[in-house]
Amino acid sequence: MLLLILSCGGSGSKARAYLSEAGEALESGNYALAKMKIDSIKILFPDAFDEINAGFTLMQEIRLAENRRNISYCDSMLRVNYTALNELLNDFDYVRDSRYQEFGEYYPKIYPHRSSLDRNGLRSGVGEKGALFIESVLSDNAIQHNRIRVTAADGSYAESGRVTADGFNYRFSTLNRNYEIVRFTGSDENGVAAYIHAYRDQPLTLHFIGNRTVNTALSDAAKKGISLSFELSTLLLDIEQLKFEKERSEVLIRYLESRTDSLQQNYR
Repeated sequence: MLLLILSCGGSGSKARAYLSEAGEALESGNYALAKMKIDSIKILFPDAFDEINAGFTLMQEIRLAENRRNISYCDSMLRVNYTALNELLNDFDYVRDSRYQEFGEYYPKIYPHRSSLDRNGLRSGVGEKGALFIESVLSDNAIQHNRIRVTAADGSYAESGRVTADGFNYRFSTLNRNYEIVRFTGSDENGVAAYIHAYRDQPLTLHFIGNRTVNTALSDAAKKGISLSFELSTLLLDIEQLKFEKERSEVLIRYLESRTDSLQQNYR
């Protein structure tokens, strides 16, 4: 009996030591260690009910601290990103038709969207929420193209998916010319913009792929415009992700605080 009492006393003391170490880890901002210590109490000392319950309460504090830190980090990064965004937007024109567009699009000034029909090549743009798109413009060549490939002198290349959907693959005629325009976005874009961004300082060849293939050199202005669009898209998507992470942490904090208030009322 004496051995059993001594054993239980030692177990409780060790559980309290783990709980104390968890509290110290919380104070120092080492939340992973704090959670590990609390989880260890439940595994190593399953009969230490007081310490397990105290660990549950401490775990709530850890989760609150984690989410508050995440909000602080998101706010800090958002300030940095918005500063970069304001500078980068100087290179873009914003276009939105309020009759049918809820959100507008950004077009790089170096490769004007309105005059891009004057040449065979690629033009690009970015939606307000960060969605990147590339459009291939081909005139006076009726090949019904629905894919593009961009190649470099070293043999590397990037190739889009095949676009067949109406509204993304369309053709029209003017008095003087016939045009084929295909928009590549999402998985159909397939990393072409990232490839052009990486090889923007090298000669690149654009291949329009349809019933046959038409090749043309990708102009420096097009490469620069697509590179800028890629950078803007990446930045806007990062901002949207940070906003999402911040909002999620705010929701979790409200939930954890409501649980804490509910528990406190039950104890009264």
